[in-house]
Order: sequence, then structure tokens, then C-alpha cells
Amino acid sequence: MVFRKAVENDLDSIYGLIKQAREYFRQNGIDQWQDNYPNPDIVMEDIKNEECYVVENDDGIIATVVLSFRGEKSYDKIYEGKWLSDNDYAVIHRITVDSRHKGKRISSFIVSRLEDMCLEKNVFSIRVDTHRDNKSMLKMLSNNGYTYCGIIYLETGSERLAFEKILK
Repeated sequence: MVFRKAVENDLDSIYGLIKQAREYFRQNGIDQWQDNYPNPDIVMEDIKNEECYVVENDDGIIATVVLSFRGEKSYDKIYEGKWLSDNDYAVIHRITVDSRHKGKRISSFIVSRLEDMCLEKNVFSIRVDTHRDNKSMLKMLSNNGYTYCGIIYLETGSERLAFEKILK
């Protein structure tokens, strides 16, 4: 597997994975990504900001993720808990694995690469949020050492469970 920065030509493949995840959420009653978010314009912005990454194998692009070092306004206030640190942090967004490759620990492979990238930049904290019904994401976060910190609210008002990992 190859982990690399996404390029504009990857847009259709990335958006295909997002549509697949959106349908999975819909079929499983998870109210996440059901409002045309993320859309192709957001994905292209991620690519142009050089924050979008993909995983490729012989099948082509099989996973995608966004890693941002710009902070997250929604994380300024956390409820029913607190962040593990007040230090600089990176944020994981929109991690998606092709359904044909689920259960192969590809998301753990991705998270490991993201953590390495953070350490290279001397950033020792990663934050992420997810919908409370997104059981596969909750399991992945638990399996990779992320600690539940509390509840945050997106700009839309939607509640999300917030997690953080301190890197050593």
C-alpha cells in the first residue's frame, strides 16, 4: 500500500469513496454526511490545501483522509469533558475506506502515517470527532489509542463525540 498526498486527478476516486460511505451511513441509520457534505468542492479544496491524502494499492485508491494543522473552530468549546492538552494539534477529517477493504486495518495504517507526519512537524496531539452512531470509527479510535474527551458541536449544531491522542 502506498500513502500519498492527493492530487486533483484523484477527485473522482475520492468522491466515489465519500459517496460509498454516505450510503453506508444512510443504510445504517447514521445521520452523518447526509446533507451533501462533503461535496466535490470541499474535496477539491482539501486537495488544493494539500491536506488530503489517499491510500493506493493494485485496485487504485482504496482510502482517503484529511489532516489539517489549522485547528478546528468547533473544538474551541468542549462539553461534558475536556481536551487532554492545550498544545498545538492536528485534526483528522473525513477518513474513508473502500467497503471492499474494510476490516483490513487500513484506517490504522492511515492513522499511523498521520501520527508520523505530526511528529515530523513537532505536533504532539491529534484530535478527531465522530458521530455517536459511527461504531466502526469509534472502534478504530479505541484500537489506536484515542481517548474520549467530551462532546463538541459542529457549526451546523450537530453533536459529535470528540477524541484526542497525545503522541510520544
